[in-house]
Amino acid sequence: MKFLLFLAILLLAVWLWRSGRRSDSRSDQAAAPPPPGPQAMVRCAHCGVHLPHGEAIVGRIGLYCSSEHRQNAEP
Repeated sequence: MKFLLFLAILLLAVWLWRSGRRSDSRSDQAAAPPPPGPQAMVRCAHCGVHLPHGEAIVGRIGLYCSSEHRQNAEP
């Protein structure tokens, strides 16, 4: 009889431990920010290299990959 009581307590402890781990992993996943979405690719007006639109430098004539290329292409 003591063995059955010990087994029941052990199973209850394992079940509680596993359910606690599941809720922790779910809260970690909910707290993580979503990955950034795809960005449009643009071409540098000076050298022709492609880069994400968010990293491009805006000039009067077009978009550039660096400020040096903007200065070289625009008078």
